[in-house]
Amino acid sequence: MSAVLLMAAALAFAVWRPRGLPEATVAVPAAVLAVVIGAVTLDRAFAEMRALASTVIILAALLVLSHACGVLGVFRWLSQVIGAAGSANGGGPTRLFALAFGGAALTTALLNLDATVVLLTPVLITMARSLQVSPRPMGYATIGLANSASTLMPVSNLTNLLAFAATGLGFIQFTAMMALPWVVTVLIEFLIYRVFFRADLRVAPQRSAAEPVHAPIPALVVLGATLVGFALSSTVGVEPVWFAVAGAIVLSATALRAHRTSLRAVASATTPLFLLFVLALGVLVAAIADGGIGRWVGEIVPTGSGLLSLLTIAAIGAVAANLINNIPATLLLLAALGTQADPPLILAMLLGVNIGSNLTYVGSLANLLWRNVSRSHDAEASVARFSALGLLSVPPAILASVTALWLVT
Repeated sequence: MSAVLLMAAALAFAVWRPRGLPEATVAVPAAVLAVVIGAVTLDRAFAEMRALASTVIILAALLVLSHACGVLGVFRWLSQVIGAAGSANGGGPTRLFALAFGGAALTTALLNLDATVVLLTPVLITMARSLQVSPRPMGYATIGLANSASTLMPVSNLTNLLAFAATGLGFIQFTAMMALPWVVTVLIEFLIYRVFFRADLRVAPQRSAAEPVHAPIPALVVLGATLVGFALSSTVGVEPVWFAVAGAIVLSATALRAHRTSLRAVASATTPLFLLFVLALGVLVAAIADGGIGRWVGEIVPTGSGLLSLLTIAAIGAVAANLINNIPATLLLLAALGTQADPPLILAMLLGVNIGSNLTYVGSLANLLWRNVSRSHDAEASVARFSALGLLSVPPAILASVTALWLVT
């Protein structure tokens, strides 16, 4: 019980972050206290942190990669391409929204959900205002897709990175198995969002008078090469983390050489305190997993890979994400599933924790980050609207995506 209370305190602080203090402020002391009181042994704590080390490194590299893409103008260029294509030849609001929706889905899948929340959300809001249309549909679409469209690749979400090794799949295998579920999820959510925001999508976009932004070719080339490296990682026998690190180094060096960033900003982009938070959560979850709650969760999770089992673990994942956040939910369910779990079972769990995070603000730390980003740009970030969208989109998206996963496995 002590481990559960420590986890609850760490998560409550991380979700609300009083005075903007970092998530690690409570989580790290809580993890240390868990060791001191014997909720988890020191050896077990170190073993958990060693197991998470590769994931933490690749997460840091991806954050630097996203930062470099931002300062080199990738997201400004993308938003201008979307705006120009959406308003060209009398283009209607639905076309503009569809292009923005697709851009957010691809940004999430190819980079990570933080890039969508922190870097793409502001430029899409600005783009919408420059075209004299409501920024509300695009603003809410970015957070919805940051969670639900982060199921495609191992690098799209921290939850995927945590589960990737447990699946035993290569990068291409993982992506291939999640491709159809990803497409189904994006299509379902587009239809639901299109209907939900139909009143906002009645105004046709106007031509923007903004200066054209040239395509950041060097950044796009490095980003493309990094993604190719990810795809080839299992073939060439090199861990994806090294391609992420290489891409981050080259792209940040490009940004430094162009005087678009500084060493301090690059170091800050790794969010070292958030990385400590992830390690601390791993220790706290290990303490819970080794106790009575962990054993109980181990008893209720399914073991087969039939459709009913996949739907069950996805539902458990969605509920767990909204009770304790999707990161500890992933760690806890991975421990409960064990090392011999079928890959489809783990992938269905990921669909649950990722898509299910759209139900409540607690579901994902990205939700709270999005709220702050939106409000800082004077855009709406309503809890009621967020939850209403989640209630409408999450159940059909999970049902359809898990069914799609079952069909391809």
